[in-house]
Amino acid sequence: MIDELDLVVLKRDLPAERLAAGDVGTVVLVHRHGEGYEVEFTTLSGDTVTVVTLDAADVRPVEPREIVHARAVR
Repeated sequence: MIDELDLVVLKRDLPAERLAAGDVGTVVLVHRHGEGYEVEFTTLSGDTVTVVTLDAADVRPVEPREIVHARAVR
């Protein structure tokens, strides 16, 4: 179960939002008991890139042994 304030990993590219599969975001709202999520994606310095509504199939929970990879947002 993914809850508010959990970190999630994007499973597909969203070019219109400047997001790529693998980007990590924070769930800010859970829709319909987990059918969808409002997710905020930020830079490492804390600036919001975008907040998007995503289906449950578009994200997955962060795994304990994963590492974050940095990339520039254009």
